[in-house]
Amino acid sequence: MNRTGWHGHAIVRAASLAGCTALVLALTGPGAQAHSPSNHHRDAARQTLPAGDGWASHGTGTTGGAAADREHVHTVSTWAEFRAALADGGDAPKIIKVRGTIDAVSEGCAALAAPGYDFGAYLEKYAPETWGLEQDLTAEPDDSPEGLRRASADRQDAAIKVNVPSDTTIIGVGRNAGIKGASLQIKGVDNVIVRNLTLESPVDCFPQWDPTDGSRGNWNSEYDTAVVHGSTHVWLDHNTFTDGEHPDSAAPTHFGMLYQQHDGELDIVKGADYVTASWNVFTEHDKTILIGNSDSESTAAGDRGRLKATFHHNLFSGLVERAPRVRFGQVDVYNNHFVAETGYSYSFGVGKESQLVAEHNAFTLAKGIGPAKILKRWNDSPLTARHNLVNGKRVDLIAAHNAELPDTPLRSGAGWTPTLRTAVHPAWAVPVLVGHGAGAGRIR
Repeated sequence: MNRTGWHGHAIVRAASLAGCTALVLALTGPGAQAHSPSNHHRDAARQTLPAGDGWASHGTGTTGGAAADREHVHTVSTWAEFRAALADGGDAPKIIKVRGTIDAVSEGCAALAAPGYDFGAYLEKYAPETWGLEQDLTAEPDDSPEGLRRASADRQDAAIKVNVPSDTTIIGVGRNAGIKGASLQIKGVDNVIVRNLTLESPVDCFPQWDPTDGSRGNWNSEYDTAVVHGSTHVWLDHNTFTDGEHPDSAAPTHFGMLYQQHDGELDIVKGADYVTASWNVFTEHDKTILIGNSDSESTAAGDRGRLKATFHHNLFSGLVERAPRVRFGQVDVYNNHFVAETGYSYSFGVGKESQLVAEHNAFTLAKGIGPAKILKRWNDSPLTARHNLVNGKRVDLIAAHNAELPDTPLRSGAGWTPTLRTAVHPAWAVPVLVGHGAGAGRIR
Protein backbone atom coordinates (compact mmCIF):
# COMPACT_ATOMS: atom_id res chain seq x y z
CA MET A 1 0.00 0.00 0.00
CA ASN A 2 1.40 3.42 -0.89
CA ARG A 3 1.77 6.17 1.67
CA THR A 4 -1.39 7.96 0.56
CA GLY A 5 -3.37 4.75 0.70
CA TRP A 6 -2.06 3.90 4.16
CA HIS A 7 -2.91 7.37 5.41
CA GLY A 8 -6.42 7.10 4.07
CA HIS A 9 -6.82 3.66 5.64
CA ALA A 10 -5.64 5.04 9.00
CA ILE A 11 -8.20 7.86 8.85
CA VAL A 12 -11.01 5.43 8.07
CA ARG A 13 -9.90 3.07 10.86
CA ALA A 14 -9.62 5.93 13.39
CA ALA A 15 -13.10 7.13 12.44
CA SER A 16 -14.40 3.61 12.79
CA LEU A 17 -12.86 3.23 16.23
CA ALA A 18 -14.23 6.59 17.33
CA GLY A 19 -17.69 5.55 16.19
CA CYS A 20 -17.33 2.23 18.00
CA THR A 21 -16.30 4.00 21.20
CA ALA A 22 -19.28 6.35 20.95
CA LEU A 23 -21.60 3.40 20.42
CA VAL A 24 -20.16 1.52 23.38
CA LEU A 25 -20.50 4.50 25.67
CA ALA A 26 -24.04 4.98 24.44
CA LEU A 27 -24.80 1.49 25.71
CA THR A 28 -24.38 2.73 29.25
CA GLY A 29 -25.67 6.27 28.86
CA PRO A 30 -25.71 8.86 31.64
CA GLY A 31 -25.92 7.26 35.04
CA ALA A 32 -26.49 3.78 33.62
CA GLN A 33 -26.66 0.92 36.06
CA ALA A 34 -23.56 -0.65 34.54
CA HIS A 35 -21.44 2.16 35.91
CA SER A 36 -23.07 2.98 39.20
CA PRO A 37 -25.74 1.76 41.60
CA SER A 38 -29.35 2.40 40.76
CA ASN A 39 -30.12 3.99 44.11
CA HIS A 40 -28.57 7.41 43.64
CA HIS A 41 -27.34 9.32 46.67
CA ARG A 42 -25.46 12.56 46.72
CA ASP A 43 -22.94 10.83 48.96
CA ALA A 44 -21.39 7.80 47.24
CA ALA A 45 -20.46 6.48 50.68
CA ARG A 46 -24.12 5.66 51.33
CA GLN A 47 -24.72 3.90 48.04
CA THR A 48 -25.68 0.26 48.30
CA LEU A 49 -25.35 -2.65 45.91
CA PRO A 50 -28.16 -2.58 43.33
CA ALA A 51 -30.72 -5.36 43.42
CA GLY A 52 -29.73 -8.28 41.21
CA ASP A 53 -26.10 -7.17 40.91
CA GLY A 54 -24.27 -10.45 41.33
CA TRP A 55 -24.14 -12.90 44.18
CA ALA A 56 -23.67 -10.20 46.83
CA SER A 57 -27.23 -9.04 46.09
CA HIS A 58 -28.65 -12.42 47.09
CA GLY A 59 -31.04 -12.52 50.06
CA THR A 60 -30.56 -9.50 52.29
CA GLY A 61 -28.30 -7.78 49.75
CA THR A 62 -25.27 -5.65 50.59
CA THR A 63 -25.66 -2.22 52.14
CA GLY A 64 -22.38 -1.85 54.04
CA GLY A 65 -22.44 1.12 56.39
CA ALA A 66 -25.27 2.99 54.63
CA ALA A 67 -27.25 3.13 57.87
CA ALA A 68 -24.38 4.71 59.86
CA ASP A 69 -25.25 7.71 62.03
CA ARG A 70 -23.10 10.86 61.94
CA GLU A 71 -20.98 9.72 64.89
CA HIS A 72 -19.82 6.70 62.91
CA VAL A 73 -18.81 8.44 59.70
CA HIS A 74 -15.05 8.95 59.71
CA THR A 75 -12.66 10.62 57.28
CA VAL A 76 -9.12 9.31 57.72
CA SER A 77 -5.74 10.07 56.18
CA THR A 78 -3.30 8.02 58.32
CA TRP A 79 -2.95 4.35 59.12
CA ALA A 80 -3.53 5.00 62.82
CA GLU A 81 -6.74 6.92 62.07
CA PHE A 82 -7.93 4.13 59.77
CA ARG A 83 -7.39 1.44 62.39
CA ALA A 84 -9.09 3.53 65.05
CA ALA A 85 -12.10 4.14 62.80
CA LEU A 86 -12.52 0.41 62.14
CA ALA A 87 -12.55 -0.26 65.88
CA ASP A 88 -14.83 2.64 66.81
CA GLY A 89 -18.41 1.89 67.77
CA GLY A 90 -18.19 -1.88 67.94
CA ASP A 91 -20.88 -3.44 65.78
CA ALA A 92 -22.55 -0.14 64.84
CA PRO A 93 -22.77 0.52 61.09
CA LYS A 94 -19.87 2.70 60.00
CA ILE A 95 -18.55 4.57 56.99
CA ILE A 96 -14.83 5.19 56.62
CA LYS A 97 -13.77 7.69 53.98
CA VAL A 98 -10.11 7.48 52.98
CA ARG A 99 -8.52 10.73 51.87
CA GLY A 100 -5.20 10.54 50.03
CA THR A 101 -2.93 7.50 50.25
CA ILE A 102 -2.48 5.73 53.57
CA ASP A 103 0.74 3.75 54.01
CA ALA A 104 0.60 0.90 56.52
CA VAL A 105 4.40 0.51 56.48
CA SER A 106 5.49 4.12 56.14
CA GLU A 107 8.64 3.54 58.21
CA GLY A 108 9.79 0.67 56.02
CA CYS A 109 10.56 -2.99 56.61
CA ALA A 110 13.53 -2.31 58.87
CA ALA A 111 11.22 -0.85 61.52
CA LEU A 112 9.38 -4.19 61.72
CA ALA A 113 12.43 -6.42 62.14
CA ALA A 114 12.89 -8.19 65.47
CA PRO A 115 16.05 -7.24 67.40
CA GLY A 116 18.95 -9.27 66.10
CA TYR A 117 17.41 -10.24 62.76
CA ASP A 118 19.95 -10.06 59.96
CA PHE A 119 19.05 -11.06 56.42
CA GLY A 120 22.68 -11.59 55.46
CA ALA A 121 23.05 -14.10 58.27
CA TYR A 122 19.86 -15.81 57.11
CA LEU A 123 21.21 -16.20 53.58
CA GLU A 124 24.54 -17.47 54.83
CA LYS A 125 23.07 -20.12 57.13
CA TYR A 126 20.42 -21.56 54.81
CA ALA A 127 22.24 -21.46 51.48
CA PRO A 128 21.45 -24.72 49.63
CA GLU A 129 25.13 -25.55 49.19
CA THR A 130 25.54 -25.72 52.96
CA TRP A 131 22.05 -26.41 54.35
CA GLY A 132 20.86 -28.65 51.52
CA LEU A 133 17.36 -29.13 50.11
CA GLU A 134 16.01 -31.96 52.24
CA GLN A 135 15.71 -30.42 55.71
CA ASP A 136 13.06 -27.75 56.31
CA LEU A 137 13.42 -24.90 58.80
CA THR A 138 10.46 -25.55 61.10
CA ALA A 139 12.59 -26.98 63.90
CA GLU A 140 14.99 -24.05 63.99
CA PRO A 141 15.17 -22.45 67.47
CA ASP A 142 13.90 -18.96 68.28
CA ASP A 143 17.42 -17.48 68.41
CA SER A 144 18.38 -18.82 64.98
CA PRO A 145 18.15 -16.68 61.82
CA GLU A 146 14.88 -18.49 60.99
CA GLY A 147 13.56 -17.97 64.51
CA LEU A 148 14.31 -14.25 64.28
CA ARG A 149 12.66 -14.17 60.85
CA ARG A 150 9.54 -15.71 62.39
CA ALA A 151 9.52 -13.10 65.14
CA SER A 152 9.90 -10.34 62.55
CA ALA A 153 7.05 -11.81 60.51
CA ASP A 154 4.84 -11.81 63.60
CA ARG A 155 5.55 -8.11 64.07
CA GLN A 156 4.59 -7.35 60.48
CA ASP A 157 1.46 -9.47 60.76
CA ALA A 158 0.27 -7.42 63.73
CA ALA A 159 1.21 -4.15 62.05
CA ILE A 160 -0.44 -4.47 58.63
CA LYS A 161 -3.53 -6.66 59.10
CA VAL A 162 -6.80 -4.97 60.00
CA ASN A 163 -10.16 -6.60 60.66
CA VAL A 164 -13.11 -5.05 58.86
CA PRO A 165 -16.33 -5.35 60.92
CA SER A 166 -19.83 -6.09 59.67
CA ASP A 167 -22.01 -3.29 58.27
CA THR A 168 -19.01 -1.25 57.09
CA THR A 169 -18.32 0.82 54.00
CA ILE A 170 -14.73 1.80 53.19
CA ILE A 171 -14.55 4.27 50.33
CA GLY A 172 -11.92 6.51 48.82
CA VAL A 173 -12.56 10.24 48.53
CA GLY A 174 -12.03 11.62 45.03
CA ARG A 175 -9.75 10.16 42.40
CA ASN A 176 -6.50 9.59 44.30
CA ALA A 177 -7.36 7.69 47.46
CA GLY A 178 -5.62 4.47 48.38
CA ILE A 179 -4.06 2.17 50.93
CA LYS A 180 -0.53 0.79 50.58
CA GLY A 181 1.00 -2.23 52.23
CA ALA A 182 -2.06 -3.33 54.22
CA SER A 183 -4.00 -6.58 54.35
CA LEU A 184 -7.75 -6.06 54.71
CA GLN A 185 -9.20 -8.99 56.66
CA ILE A 186 -12.91 -9.34 55.95
CA LYS A 187 -13.20 -12.27 58.30
CA GLY A 188 -16.29 -13.88 59.81
CA VAL A 189 -18.52 -10.85 59.15
CA ASP A 190 -21.46 -9.84 56.96
CA ASN A 191 -22.32 -6.83 54.81
CA VAL A 192 -19.12 -5.03 53.76
CA ILE A 193 -18.46 -2.58 50.90
CA VAL A 194 -15.00 -1.52 49.68
CA ARG A 195 -14.95 1.07 46.86
CA ASN A 196 -12.88 3.62 45.00
CA LEU A 197 -9.47 2.72 46.42
CA THR A 198 -6.09 1.98 44.88
CA LEU A 199 -4.93 -0.96 46.95
CA GLU A 200 -1.20 -1.55 46.62
CA SER A 201 -0.27 -5.10 47.54
CA PRO A 202 1.52 -5.57 50.85
CA VAL A 203 5.17 -6.52 50.58
CA ASP A 204 6.20 -9.42 52.79
CA CYS A 205 9.31 -8.02 54.44
CA PHE A 206 10.37 -11.44 55.70
CA PRO A 207 9.58 -14.25 53.24
CA GLN A 208 10.45 -17.78 54.35
CA TRP A 209 12.85 -20.01 52.50
CA ASP A 210 11.54 -23.56 52.17
CA PRO A 211 14.28 -25.89 50.87
CA THR A 212 11.74 -28.70 50.40
CA ASP A 213 9.33 -26.72 48.17
CA GLY A 214 9.91 -28.16 44.71
CA SER A 215 13.15 -29.53 43.37
CA ARG A 216 15.11 -26.33 43.98
CA GLY A 217 13.43 -24.88 47.07
CA ASN A 218 11.33 -21.74 47.05
CA TRP A 219 10.58 -18.45 48.81
CA ASN A 220 7.07 -18.28 50.28
CA SER A 221 5.32 -15.07 51.23
CA GLU A 222 2.27 -14.01 53.20
CA TYR A 223 -0.32 -11.22 53.13
CA ASP A 224 -3.12 -10.90 50.62
CA THR A 225 -4.31 -7.41 49.76
CA ALA A 226 -7.87 -8.35 50.71
CA VAL A 227 -9.16 -11.60 52.20
CA VAL A 228 -12.84 -12.55 52.36
CA HIS A 229 -12.64 -15.33 54.96
CA GLY A 230 -15.90 -16.97 56.05
CA SER A 231 -17.78 -13.72 55.37
CA THR A 232 -20.98 -13.03 53.45
CA HIS A 233 -22.40 -10.19 51.36
CA VAL A 234 -19.24 -8.38 50.29
CA TRP A 235 -19.13 -5.86 47.43
CA LEU A 236 -15.77 -4.75 46.00
CA ASP A 237 -16.30 -2.02 43.41
CA HIS A 238 -14.19 0.44 41.41
CA ASN A 239 -10.93 -0.46 43.13
CA THR A 240 -7.48 -0.84 41.59
CA PHE A 241 -5.47 -3.79 42.89
CA THR A 242 -1.80 -3.45 41.96
CA ASP A 243 1.76 -4.23 43.02
CA GLY A 244 2.45 -0.55 42.39
CA GLU A 245 5.94 0.48 43.39
CA HIS A 246 7.03 -3.10 44.12
CA PRO A 247 6.47 -5.25 41.02
CA ASP A 248 7.84 -8.78 40.92
CA SER A 249 9.95 -7.70 37.96
CA ALA A 250 12.01 -5.57 40.34
CA ALA A 251 12.49 -8.35 42.92
CA PRO A 252 15.93 -9.92 43.34
CA THR A 253 16.78 -13.60 43.27
CA HIS A 254 18.30 -15.48 46.20
CA PHE A 255 19.38 -19.11 46.12
CA GLY A 256 18.57 -19.02 42.40
CA MET A 257 14.86 -18.35 42.99
CA LEU A 258 12.74 -15.20 42.81
CA TYR A 259 12.60 -13.53 46.21
CA GLN A 260 8.79 -13.53 46.16
CA GLN A 261 7.30 -10.88 48.44
CA HIS A 262 3.65 -10.98 47.33
CA ASP A 263 0.77 -13.36 47.90
CA GLY A 264 -2.74 -12.80 46.46
CA GLU A 265 -4.64 -9.65 45.53
CA LEU A 266 -8.03 -11.05 46.55
CA ASP A 267 -8.76 -14.38 48.26
CA ILE A 268 -12.30 -15.68 48.88
CA VAL A 269 -11.92 -18.65 51.21
CA LYS A 270 -13.10 -20.69 54.21
CA GLY A 271 -16.79 -20.81 53.40
CA ALA A 272 -17.12 -17.19 52.29
CA ASP A 273 -20.26 -16.56 50.26
CA TYR A 274 -22.17 -13.96 48.25
CA VAL A 275 -19.41 -11.75 46.83
CA THR A 276 -19.63 -9.31 43.93
CA ALA A 277 -16.48 -7.75 42.41
CA SER A 278 -17.42 -5.12 39.82
CA TRP A 279 -15.56 -2.47 37.83
CA ASN A 280 -12.19 -3.18 39.45
CA VAL A 281 -8.73 -3.25 37.90
CA PHE A 282 -6.48 -6.19 38.80
CA THR A 283 -3.00 -5.54 37.47
CA GLU A 284 0.73 -6.24 37.80
CA HIS A 285 0.51 -9.36 39.90
CA ASP A 286 1.18 -13.10 39.94
CA LYS A 287 -1.29 -15.00 42.15
CA THR A 288 -4.31 -12.78 41.63
CA ILE A 289 -7.59 -14.26 42.92
CA LEU A 290 -8.04 -17.53 44.77
CA ILE A 291 -11.53 -18.87 45.46
CA GLY A 292 -11.32 -21.82 47.85
CA ASN A 293 -7.87 -22.44 49.28
CA SER A 294 -7.63 -26.22 49.54
CA ASP A 295 -8.76 -29.51 48.00
CA SER A 296 -8.65 -31.23 51.39
CA GLU A 297 -11.83 -32.91 52.58
CA SER A 298 -11.72 -31.05 55.90
CA THR A 299 -11.82 -27.74 54.02
CA ALA A 300 -14.33 -28.99 51.46
CA ALA A 301 -16.93 -29.62 54.15
CA GLY A 302 -17.12 -25.87 54.83
CA ASP A 303 -16.82 -24.80 51.19
CA ARG A 304 -19.36 -26.99 49.42
CA GLY A 305 -22.49 -24.99 48.65
CA ARG A 306 -20.67 -21.72 49.36
CA LEU A 307 -17.97 -19.61 47.68
CA LYS A 308 -20.54 -18.04 45.34
CA ALA A 309 -19.04 -14.99 43.64
CA THR A 310 -19.67 -12.72 40.64
CA PHE A 311 -17.01 -10.83 38.65
CA HIS A 312 -18.20 -8.35 36.06
CA HIS A 313 -16.79 -5.36 34.20
CA ASN A 314 -13.31 -5.82 35.66
CA LEU A 315 -10.00 -5.31 33.86
CA PHE A 316 -7.42 -8.08 34.36
CA SER A 317 -4.12 -6.84 32.91
CA GLY A 318 -0.46 -7.74 33.25
CA LEU A 319 -1.19 -10.79 35.41
CA VAL A 320 0.34 -14.25 35.55
CA GLU A 321 -2.44 -16.49 36.88
CA ARG A 322 -5.62 -16.94 38.98
CA ALA A 323 -8.14 -14.60 37.42
CA PRO A 324 -9.68 -16.41 39.20
CA ARG A 325 -8.66 -19.93 40.26
CA VAL A 326 -11.84 -21.61 41.54
CA ARG A 327 -12.67 -24.48 43.86
CA PHE A 328 -16.24 -25.53 44.75
CA GLY A 329 -18.02 -22.23 44.18
CA GLN A 330 -20.65 -21.19 41.67
CA VAL A 331 -18.65 -18.37 40.13
CA ASP A 332 -20.06 -16.09 37.43
CA VAL A 333 -17.49 -14.22 35.32
CA TYR A 334 -19.01 -12.02 32.62
CA ASN A 335 -18.22 -8.79 30.75
CA ASN A 336 -14.59 -8.65 31.87
CA HIS A 337 -11.57 -7.67 29.77
CA PHE A 338 -8.46 -9.83 30.08
CA VAL A 339 -5.20 -8.47 28.66
CA ALA A 340 -2.44 -11.10 28.56
CA GLU A 341 1.16 -10.03 28.19
CA THR A 342 4.63 -11.50 28.63
CA GLY A 343 4.76 -13.94 31.53
CA TYR A 344 1.10 -14.93 31.27
CA SER A 345 0.24 -18.43 32.49
CA TYR A 346 -3.59 -18.68 32.49
CA SER A 347 -6.75 -16.84 33.50
CA PHE A 348 -9.37 -19.33 34.70
CA GLY A 349 -8.20 -22.12 36.99
CA VAL A 350 -10.72 -24.95 36.96
CA GLY A 351 -10.40 -26.58 40.38
CA LYS A 352 -12.07 -29.19 42.51
CA GLU A 353 -15.87 -29.25 42.18
CA SER A 354 -15.82 -25.76 40.70
CA GLN A 355 -18.88 -24.52 38.80
CA LEU A 356 -17.48 -21.70 36.69
CA VAL A 357 -19.56 -19.77 34.17
CA ALA A 358 -17.52 -17.51 31.86
CA GLU A 359 -19.60 -15.59 29.32
CA HIS A 360 -19.43 -12.41 27.23
CA ASN A 361 -15.79 -11.71 28.14
CA ALA A 362 -13.10 -10.19 25.90
CA PHE A 363 -9.51 -11.40 25.78
CA THR A 364 -6.67 -9.44 24.24
CA LEU A 365 -3.72 -11.81 23.90
CA ALA A 366 -0.22 -10.70 22.96
CA LYS A 367 1.56 -12.32 20.01
CA GLY A 368 2.59 -15.88 20.80
CA ILE A 369 -0.17 -16.46 23.38
CA GLY A 370 -2.93 -18.75 22.15
CA PRO A 371 -6.50 -19.12 23.45
CA ALA A 372 -5.72 -22.62 24.76
CA LYS A 373 -3.88 -20.99 27.67
CA ILE A 374 -6.94 -19.12 28.98
CA LEU A 375 -8.26 -22.20 30.81
CA LYS A 376 -6.16 -24.39 33.08
CA ARG A 377 -7.52 -27.66 34.38
CA TRP A 378 -6.57 -28.52 37.94
CA ASN A 379 -9.45 -30.97 38.36
CA ASP A 380 -12.09 -32.50 36.12
CA SER A 381 -14.91 -30.03 36.78
CA PRO A 382 -17.35 -29.02 34.01
CA LEU A 383 -17.67 -25.33 33.19
CA THR A 384 -19.73 -23.10 30.92
CA ALA A 385 -17.76 -20.86 28.53
CA ARG A 386 -19.79 -19.10 25.86
CA HIS A 387 -19.92 -15.93 23.79
CA ASN A 388 -16.29 -14.98 24.54
CA LEU A 389 -14.06 -13.08 22.11
CA VAL A 390 -10.31 -13.54 21.70
CA ASN A 391 -8.61 -10.69 19.84
CA GLY A 392 -11.99 -9.74 18.44
CA LYS A 393 -13.03 -13.20 17.23
CA ARG A 394 -15.55 -15.61 18.76
CA VAL A 395 -13.67 -18.55 20.29
CA ASP A 396 -14.92 -21.68 22.03
CA LEU A 397 -12.46 -21.65 24.93
CA ILE A 398 -13.13 -25.25 25.93
CA ALA A 399 -12.63 -26.53 22.38
CA ALA A 400 -9.42 -24.49 22.04
CA HIS A 401 -8.07 -25.96 25.28
CA ASN A 402 -9.01 -29.52 24.36
CA ALA A 403 -7.51 -29.28 20.87
CA GLU A 404 -4.12 -28.31 22.25
CA LEU A 405 -4.23 -30.26 25.52
CA PRO A 406 -6.10 -33.48 24.75
CA ASP A 407 -4.60 -35.30 27.72
CA THR A 408 -6.35 -32.95 30.18
CA PRO A 409 -9.74 -32.34 28.53
CA LEU A 410 -12.36 -30.02 29.94
CA ARG A 411 -16.09 -30.71 29.87
CA SER A 412 -18.83 -28.21 29.09
CA GLY A 413 -21.81 -27.49 31.33
CA ALA A 414 -21.39 -25.93 34.78
CA GLY A 415 -24.81 -27.19 35.84
CA TRP A 416 -26.35 -23.83 36.79
CA THR A 417 -27.47 -20.63 35.08
CA PRO A 418 -26.66 -17.22 36.60
CA THR A 419 -29.67 -15.00 37.18
CA LEU A 420 -28.15 -12.22 39.33
CA ARG A 421 -26.88 -9.94 36.59
CA THR A 422 -27.66 -6.33 35.73
CA ALA A 423 -26.62 -5.03 32.30
CA VAL A 424 -24.95 -7.69 30.15
CA HIS A 425 -23.07 -6.17 27.23
CA PRO A 426 -21.85 -7.84 24.05
CA ALA A 427 -18.25 -8.99 24.35
CA TRP A 428 -17.13 -6.69 21.52
CA ALA A 429 -18.13 -3.66 23.62
CA VAL A 430 -16.34 -4.76 26.77
CA PRO A 431 -12.76 -3.45 26.15
CA VAL A 432 -13.89 0.14 25.60
CA LEU A 433 -16.58 -0.01 28.26
CA VAL A 434 -14.26 -1.39 30.93
CA GLY A 435 -11.41 0.84 29.78
CA HIS A 436 -13.54 3.91 30.42
CA GLY A 437 -15.21 2.78 33.62
CA ALA A 438 -13.10 0.37 35.69
CA GLY A 439 -10.76 1.17 38.53
CA ALA A 440 -10.37 3.65 41.36
CA GLY A 441 -11.41 7.24 40.75
CA ARG A 442 -14.12 6.35 38.25
CA ILE A 443 -17.30 6.08 40.30
CA ARG A 444 -20.08 8.00 38.55
